[in-house]
Amino acid sequence: MADASTSYEQVPASTCGSDESAADARTPYGLTPAGAHHELTAAERERVFGRRRRRWWVARVPGVYALAVRWHRARRRVEWWRSEVVFAGSRQDEGLPVRVKRHGSLLLRQLGETEMWMQHNKVTNLRLACARVDGVLIRPGETFSFNKLVGNATRRKGYVEGMRLSNGEARPGVGGGICQLANLLHWMVLHSPMTVTQRSTHSFDPFPDNARALPWGVGCSIVYNYVDLQFRNDTDRTFQLRVGVGERYLEGEIRADAPVPWSYRVFARGERFLRAGAQYFRRNEIWRTVIDRRTGEVVGEELIRENVALVKYVPENVRVVDVATG
Repeated sequence: MADASTSYEQVPASTCGSDESAADARTPYGLTPAGAHHELTAAERERVFGRRRRRWWVARVPGVYALAVRWHRARRRVEWWRSEVVFAGSRQDEGLPVRVKRHGSLLLRQLGETEMWMQHNKVTNLRLACARVDGVLIRPGETFSFNKLVGNATRRKGYVEGMRLSNGEARPGVGGGICQLANLLHWMVLHSPMTVTQRSTHSFDPFPDNARALPWGVGCSIVYNYVDLQFRNDTDRTFQLRVGVGERYLEGEIRADAPVPWSYRVFARGERFLRAGAQYFRRNEIWRTVIDRRTGEVVGEELIRENVALVKYVPENVRVVDVATG
């Protein structure tokens, strides 16, 4: 049962259309404005009520899932071989002169009831992954691919069992935790002129917010080699990634060979929780504001993504929209 401080308001499932009131409201993170009129967005209706096509035999027949993974990996290798994309791969030890964005991500956080040993092992995995990424240059026209640079995280390469998410559940797995590096890179890239071309999110919200520094919904899912984070440099600048494991934080920088004309602010709008029967869902929108560095004026604003995910815990101390199912 939800905490007594959790409040509910009911909306009909038949309503549809854009959530303009939520999108325009700059609300405190994790709260839905009291008294607002709620309508389900198309993405919410699809996630909450839609029947996604599932290949049930892949999930239920022993061995078929492993074959499906091999097929996806083989197809991605063929795509890489046939692709005309120029992937970033060169690196230099000396940092480029201009800092574009810097960020640190806390290494150890208590996430629900997960065992902390998996997070300590994650630090080992992050050190190995950072060594593959640190110093890489992304020249004009080049594309960064997380999977191509980091490669397959195997025991032979020194990776150990860390925390991996499977259907919203935390489980130990070799190479677990390197998604945190992809999350860091994605957040920094959103504060740069580079263009994200591939990115997949987790379809679950597995843990309550605990010392969260970034908006929910800006993370990445990585599965070698077909679920990737890729971004392209469409500018005339050369960018460089600097990443490493510090004492408490996973640390990262994007640097450039010359100043960039804009700065960026990335934030969430329309944060809310839905309840449909016994299930909870979380949604928000990730927006980005573009600011002229010279004048300080806003020159643009764009919707990056609308997130809707199944929640694996009971939300507490937030407003929950009770969606009528009958």
